[in-house]
Amino acid sequence: MKTFLVTLAAMVGFASAAFADPIEGTWRTETDDGSYALVNIAPCGPAYCGVIARTFNASGEYQSENIGRQIVINMVPQGGGAYEGQVWRPSNNKVYLGKMDISGNTARLRGCVAGGLFCASQTWTRN
Repeated sequence: MKTFLVTLAAMVGFASAAFADPIEGTWRTETDDGSYALVNIAPCGPAYCGVIARTFNASGEYQSENIGRQIVINMVPQGGGAYEGQVWRPSNNKVYLGKMDISGNTARLRGCVAGGLFCASQTWTRN
């Protein structure tokens, strides 16, 4: 019986991993103002949110005041690897309309103004 329960638990764990959304996981940002971050993206209600987990600059890892801050905010799946929500840019402390497109281990993240007419983008990689 004990073996059966262990096997069942393992099967459930593998099944959950197989159905994880492509946005979930740890992503490395592009370098912005001399630093980059590792961002953990996980479900937050019906959407996905990303929190800065670690930060790095030319000298290596450092303890930024932004660790623990949400940078990806309420990204809602739109289908086909596309997501929409908001993004926070630490260098200017502004929140923008956010769009994210996932393709394999690459994410194109855009922060937009004027209803999405003007966007700046970064390419993040799965860590």
